[in-house]
Amino acid sequence: MPAMPAPDAPPLAEAARPSPSRWGAGGRLALGLLLPVLLAVGWELAVRGGYAQGRLLPPPSRIGAALWSLAATGELWTHVSATLLRVGLGFAFGSVAGIAMGALTGTLPRLRDLVDPSLQALRAVPSLAWVPLFILWLGILETPKVTLIAVGVFFPVYVGVAGAIASVDRKLVEVGRIFRLSRTAMARRILLPAVLPATLVALRTGLGLGFLFVVAAELMGASEGLGYLLVDGQQFSKPDQILAAIIAFALLGKLADAGLVALTRPLTAWQDTARDTL
Repeated sequence: MPAMPAPDAPPLAEAARPSPSRWGAGGRLALGLLLPVLLAVGWELAVRGGYAQGRLLPPPSRIGAALWSLAATGELWTHVSATLLRVGLGFAFGSVAGIAMGALTGTLPRLRDLVDPSLQALRAVPSLAWVPLFILWLGILETPKVTLIAVGVFFPVYVGVAGAIASVDRKLVEVGRIFRLSRTAMARRILLPAVLPATLVALRTGLGLGFLFVVAAELMGASEGLGYLLVDGQQFSKPDQILAAIIAFALLGKLADAGLVALTRPLTAWQDTARDTL
């Protein structure tokens, strides 16, 4: 009995072609909003049904009213702009210092052995531990606030860059040496493409910690900022204002992260990732 012919395998190019995503940008946005909307609706119903105390846990309708009241008077924009300015400056200083120090310790083993143990020890110091020292050194104006945020941003960026350089495939470096690349050409053509994706992830982590540290920074005598709104709401027993500030923090952090991703996406456009094919 003759053997049945095997079905033809799809061409390699066709098999390797990424399948189109079933979700467009609008679909992904709607899916991402589904969980918070469901939580907000459930929260509102729980308070209205008497299952949760509205005095301590105000429903989303009251939080929205508090946000609207702050926005209508212009107070919200004052606090948001103050927080964004502090985070932006701290992120700029901390990320530049983290990239520079990570690149130096990643490429100079002796320098890494000299400074990395001390930096790793300082990385474990809680953010609030720096507050009294920075107040003594720098006063209570903007300088200590920006410095504290820069410290928070510095460490994840430093660790990410140094770790990315240390994990570069040794074979790539050997190929560069075979082709007699100079140190500058080696850094530009081999090291930079290899460490860039991890560096961008470290920057996103640092930006998130910048928003975390700005709350501690705005405890240092600030009269403006979302952190100030949190403290003011706690002192005057206004839980709706506290939750409104938390939601504003969440929205600002998400928008800032999305902006950073959009700005840096062209730097990794050469990557052929499997994100849309999984």
